[in-house]
Amino acid sequence: MLNEPAPELQPSLEWINCGPTTLAALRGYVVIVAFWSAGSAYSHNLLEDLRQLRLKYAGALHVIAIHVPKFEAERDPQLVRKACNRLGVGVRVAHDPGFVAWQHYGIAAWPTAVVVDASGVVREFIVGDRQREPLEALLVKLIAEAEIELIEGQAPPLRESEPEMPLAFPSGICVSEHLLYVADTGHHAVLECNHEGRVLRRFGGAIADFIDGTGAAAAFRHPRGLALGRDAVYVADTDNHALRRIQLVDGSVTTLVGSGRPGDPVEGAVGSPRSVSLNQPWSVAVSEDRVFVALAGCNQIWAHDRMQHRFVRIAGSGELGLQDGDGRDNAFAQPAGIALVHVLLYVADSAGSAVRSVQIATGKTQTLVGQGLFDFGDAVGLRADTRLQYPMALAKDPDTANLWVLDSYNNSIRKLKLGGGEVARFELSAQLHNPHAMTVANGSLWIANTDAHEILRVDTSNGAVRRLPVGE
Repeated sequence: MLNEPAPELQPSLEWINCGPTTLAALRGYVVIVAFWSAGSAYSHNLLEDLRQLRLKYAGALHVIAIHVPKFEAERDPQLVRKACNRLGVGVRVAHDPGFVAWQHYGIAAWPTAVVVDASGVVREFIVGDRQREPLEALLVKLIAEAEIELIEGQAPPLRESEPEMPLAFPSGICVSEHLLYVADTGHHAVLECNHEGRVLRRFGGAIADFIDGTGAAAAFRHPRGLALGRDAVYVADTDNHALRRIQLVDGSVTTLVGSGRPGDPVEGAVGSPRSVSLNQPWSVAVSEDRVFVALAGCNQIWAHDRMQHRFVRIAGSGELGLQDGDGRDNAFAQPAGIALVHVLLYVADSAGSAVRSVQIATGKTQTLVGQGLFDFGDAVGLRADTRLQYPMALAKDPDTANLWVLDSYNNSIRKLKLGGGEVARFELSAQLHNPHAMTVANGSLWIANTDAHEILRVDTSNGAVRRLPVGE
């Protein structure tokens, strides 16, 4: 198909945030047709690069991001619409639940960007994320070839707004004896609340940026995972690709590790925090001397040693997979949530629909639930028979041998009995909507019900749910 006319977009596409268009209507412009899926960290990185390129080359470049579901839940156009709003994609999005465009273009992997020149001919297939440099180099060449004029500020008409809410896509949560901390992801802020949901302090939120400072003078970009240390809250600042710390005594925000761009971390002493790259940090956990970080974008677990100021890899070769083993010979599939229990880390391995355990000292990994990258579903019972769908968080119950699992795409809570036990359903009195974060404290599960823009408190004895009016 390379150097041949690009297949026209079919009427079967469902347009998510704009009216229908065709490649014929965009003739005379450079077009990128990008194939992505909502739950893919790789796709999130590519979409951010495409958003920035679309802005930089306005008037010359058009982007059409075609969503092709990996999971059954991703066939729902409402889930795709929510994902677009949560990510702030900034480009046209169409939904291809039948894999029609995927097959016409011969796509084999998420994400893939197909570059089409101004005459409608396919000039390149670029597979994977972190490809901005080759993409931009090709764009500059094709724009010059076609002598297209850039028009600053020109943008396609998009429908990307959510109703104005006190919370926007909350995706992180942690709880102390008296306080609740919430990652208000869509507002680029972290909130300190009492247990009834009254906001006491706000960190960041004025703008989406990467700025250290105090209170609202600091800036985050789509913060997600939170973990509470002795005197600080640690933040997985996802779209800044950074690990941040909020000192609770004065509200100051500092960067521990992260450059602001996705990249491969390097082990060793951390001199300048922004000299070390991370890739899609989604979750954090804290011990006395270390902060553990789940890097969904490179399928690894790392740790920041606060005493020695070193960043070290705990587990994960970097390959996408469900491979157990010692040290760094194991493989993860987009680790999304981690929970520290004594000498173990439990991991919600989202793309593998799995629950894993990691021995911190050796990195030895064991799969507790999960069969493969495309083995997902909605079933409980024996571990070998259990099927999850895109789990995003977990928490160890302090009073029992249960590990609570947030089965996000099934909008459900599971109980995994540690020590070889089975998996059971935990029924709630309210509906979940693609929840992304959970913790357990004070006899309750605290859940970030992400796509419903709310925080729920669940009684672990009976499943009764109370909605907290955070910020209302």
